[in-house]
Amino acid sequence: MTSATTSPANRKSLSLADVRDLLGADVLHCDDLSVRVAAVGAADLLSDVLMTSKPGTLLLTGLVSAQVIRTAVIADLSGVVFVRGKNPGADILALAKESKIPVLGTTLKMFDAAGRLYVAITECR
Repeated sequence: MTSATTSPANRKSLSLADVRDLLGADVLHCDDLSVRVAAVGAADLLSDVLMTSKPGTLLLTGLVSAQVIRTAVIADLSGVVFVRGKNPGADILALAKESKIPVLGTTLKMFDAAGRLYVAITECR
């Protein structure tokens, strides 16, 4: 999994609302857009997510599966963004709601979404 983190002195904290705005994303499920994102990771291999993510990481993925939500729960992720216009089914969104995992969707490619978030996180104020 590729992860965007920088030293704390140079890192801007993003909320899920910021992520939504930066990616032009649709909110597919989210009870609280003020949830903070500690880091951003991009992956389609869930084993990589489990191995390399830290709590509070936002996952960008093109993999549409209930396993993505289950992995988000196990890894204590801050949420999931489905990229490339991928639309999770009702069963996946129901699991996300039950598990309290925020889910967003964007038409951006994974690289473009990760790049936008990287620039936003590393911006110095």
